[in-house]
Amino acid sequence: MDKIPNWVLCGAVVLAFCAGILNTTALMGFTHVSASHVTGNVSSLAVSVLSGDWLNTKLFLMSIASFWVGSVLSGMLIGGSELHINRNYGYAMYLEFVLLLASLVLYMNDSDFGQMMIAMACGLQNSMVATYNGTVVRTTHLTGTTSDLGAMVGNWLAGRRLVMHKVVLQSALWWGFFVGGFVAVVLYREVGYFSMLLPMAIILLAAVSYQHMAGWYERCWGWLCQCGIAKAPDEKCDDIEK
Repeated sequence: MDKIPNWVLCGAVVLAFCAGILNTTALMGFTHVSASHVTGNVSSLAVSVLSGDWLNTKLFLMSIASFWVGSVLSGMLIGGSELHINRNYGYAMYLEFVLLLASLVLYMNDSDFGQMMIAMACGLQNSMVATYNGTVVRTTHLTGTTSDLGAMVGNWLAGRRLVMHKVVLQSALWWGFFVGGFVAVVLYREVGYFSMLLPMAIILLAAVSYQHMAGWYERCWGWLCQCGIAKAPDEKCDDIEK
């Protein structure tokens, strides 16, 4: 396959953009702990333990464990890592919205448990789609994405074939997350934790759209059949008209 479908590319970039906002908001907030960067949090956990900084130890443990729990919830809801249109992504995004709403309320009340909810939401999102057509898709952090891009450039410099659709997808994810971070800085300076409302609105809209996508498709297909535009079997058009 030499091309990434537009809906896959756009969906992945939008989720990466949302994660960039959420992670940067968590870092700028009073906990100063990443919501999605488990690697850095594990290193910081080791430093906190050996320094006797028990407050940050608790926060790092909470963030790491919650990210893992979010991944577990994703596995329970979706049941597979390969992108498939019929999986329960809509329900997963609804749950992510609820977790983010809880995080916002807790953050606004100066509760450390806001960190737990936002990390859980990021873990849930990151595990929703792990691969597409053999390409690893991670939407909440850039370590693997940066490594994959580097490896692909290295292969190209060594004279091997460059798989452009993988380059496009990974580059789009990188920039989506990066731009989300910039947007978060601007929003947080103006409205604080309410900057989370933008990714929350996007995720809720995506969930509603996904849940109704089949119905919208059928109505659109029926209209195309009636207009004589679609090249579908007669029985399919007849069924839609009924």
